[in-house]
Amino acid sequence: MSPDSLLKTGLIGSIIAALCCFTPILAVLLGVLGLGWFVGYLDYVLLPVLVIFLGLVGYALWRRAQQAK
Repeated sequence: MSPDSLLKTGLIGSIIAALCCFTPILAVLLGVLGLGWFVGYLDYVLLPVLVIFLGLVGYALWRRAQQAK
C-alpha cells in the first residue's frame, strides 16, 4: 500500500476507535442490538485496536518521510 492510503486507513480507524472508546456510542448501539453483555469486554478490544491504528499512522508517516528523501 502507498503511504497515503496507509495514512488514511490509520487515521480513519483511529478516529472510529477513539469515538468508540471515549464516548458511549458503541455501548448504546450494542444495547439497542441486544448485545449489551459485550459492553464489559469493549476495553479488551478497543484499546488494542486504537494502539494498532495509531501505530499504522506512525508507520505511514515514517514511510512517507523515507520516500521524500
